[in-house]
Amino acid sequence: MNKTVLYNWDKLNEECGVFGVFARDDLDVTELTYYGLYALQHRGQESTGIAVADGKTIKHHKDRGLVPEVFDQDKLEALEGGNIAIGHVRYPTHGDTSIFNAQPLVIRYKKGYLALAHNGSLTNADRLRSELEEAGAVFQTSADSEVIVNLIARQIDLGLEAAITSTISRLRGAYALLLMTEDTLVAIRDPYGMRPLALGRIDNSYVVASESCAFDTVGADFIRDVKPGEVIIITQDGLKSIQTPAPLSSALCIFEFIYFARTDSVIDGVSVYTARKEAGKILASEHPVEADLVIGVPDSGTTAALGYAEGSGIPFGEGLIKNRYVGRTFISPSQSIREQGVRIKLNALKKVVKGKRIVMIDDSIVRGTTSKKIVEMLRLAGAREVHMRISSPPVRFPCYFGIDTPSKEQLLGASYSVDEICRIIGTDSLEYLSMEGLLKTVETSGCEFCLGCFNGQYPVEIE
Repeated sequence: MNKTVLYNWDKLNEECGVFGVFARDDLDVTELTYYGLYALQHRGQESTGIAVADGKTIKHHKDRGLVPEVFDQDKLEALEGGNIAIGHVRYPTHGDTSIFNAQPLVIRYKKGYLALAHNGSLTNADRLRSELEEAGAVFQTSADSEVIVNLIARQIDLGLEAAITSTISRLRGAYALLLMTEDTLVAIRDPYGMRPLALGRIDNSYVVASESCAFDTVGADFIRDVKPGEVIIITQDGLKSIQTPAPLSSALCIFEFIYFARTDSVIDGVSVYTARKEAGKILASEHPVEADLVIGVPDSGTTAALGYAEGSGIPFGEGLIKNRYVGRTFISPSQSIREQGVRIKLNALKKVVKGKRIVMIDDSIVRGTTSKKIVEMLRLAGAREVHMRISSPPVRFPCYFGIDTPSKEQLLGASYSVDEICRIIGTDSLEYLSMEGLLKTVETSGCEFCLGCFNGQYPVEIE
């Protein structure tokens, strides 16, 4: 059956999510990883995979599609029997949807097996790849992950720990990594902590995931976030932490709190739900407007809309309904259907919005096409006024650290003023949350943040 994968191309999209488990008790690691990936499905819908180690070898299965599409009962049973597993959900950047780039990446080398799951992007991947190719390496994928696993394999005679620390000293960019051998699970977070990674526990067993919401799904207790620059090695003997050199100021991607992360996650000490609701409250104080109803663009704008309603005293209501059964994969849609993609996913509630002055809250505007169509939809449903409020500053610069961002020329915020964007999308007024307001939403964290997509100041040099 011919399929076309359609993404939310008017949003910034996270590249992937990772989940791992080391069982020191009688646990079904394959099943745990399946449900852990299910909880992280929002981080990537293009492909998924699971690799399982049993002390002697590593078995794996991966394919394009959502978690329940790729893994049926037979495929899960074929992976049973191990005590360590890592899994991956992927969103491709730069249109690269090849099955060869699906993860975990599993290789066999002179010492045995290595499996790797990676969230993020290296800014020096091309240079490292060229150096390895000059030395005789042959690559099967275009993924940064193969560069990493190649570097580790070439230094494995030093021992796993030394090979890992030597490798990450050469990496530049963002990475949350899960590495697995036949008998060891390793979790690694880049020195700036740009991508999230958390450690949890089920009795005597350990789990690692991109977000804490996955722990709730599998019944694990949250222990802590993996520290920037930290390498955690888990074996039958227990857990060992190695702190590699890291800068004094970290740089967690602040878009995790604006859009990427699931609302029920806690990242580096900050509740995503609380941060989004607070963003709405601050937005209401910064940019009030006379209106009858506050609505959110489902689902990412809903929590901020609740905060705006609370902060402004304007009632909150459901003005837009989302079709819960629309996934990312469709059967060869025609061009006319593709053009109506917003109407497939959303519909305006006429009885709620008709004759009312609406404040519509969304988390960001990227290209603006979706916003324009939603505004048109609300006006056709009878809305008297549509005032748009965005719970983040204007996105003006591309991301180089694993987020699928359009070129700067395609970013509405890079080419037009707020007033011009207001006219383009057809709203009665448009206002954005200030940078100061955004940083207030995460001031209880124990880390600093990357704000590169807003101000063009990146924590790592872009090669």
